[in-house]
Amino acid sequence: MTTIMLSLACGGDESDPTAQELAFERLSGSWDMSQGGLIIIDGNDATANFIGFGLSFTDGGYNTTNAGELFSATGTWSWADEEAQMISLDDGKLVTIQSLTETELVFNFQFSGTGGEANHADGIAGGYTITVNKP
Repeated sequence: MTTIMLSLACGGDESDPTAQELAFERLSGSWDMSQGGLIIIDGNDATANFIGFGLSFTDGGYNTTNAGELFSATGTWSWADEEAQMISLDDGKLVTIQSLTETELVFNFQFSGTGGEANHADGIAGGYTITVNKP
């Protein structure tokens, strides 16, 4: 009796994308507040203090517009965890992603403040929650 062994290979060594790769697919590109975005400081709506706020992410870099003292105009970022739920910015800020879809990003962070005043709240210390959308 003859025994025949059959070996099948499919697709090579391709592995499934990591959580970070999947998250970056959604995160990359430009985000703004034109479609109902919000900036909340310790539960208080401060959106009116950041008219025109926007940010964009590239692989390892970011840009912001009208971010006040919250973020640099340009900088670098990296994933702070394997699950792609935290981002570390070059200024030492740790950002937690609460929700990330193809069209909406909700994140929060603590800001130590720069002495902003009530009529210029872009430098007020506190816990920030920001909702932005892809136009």
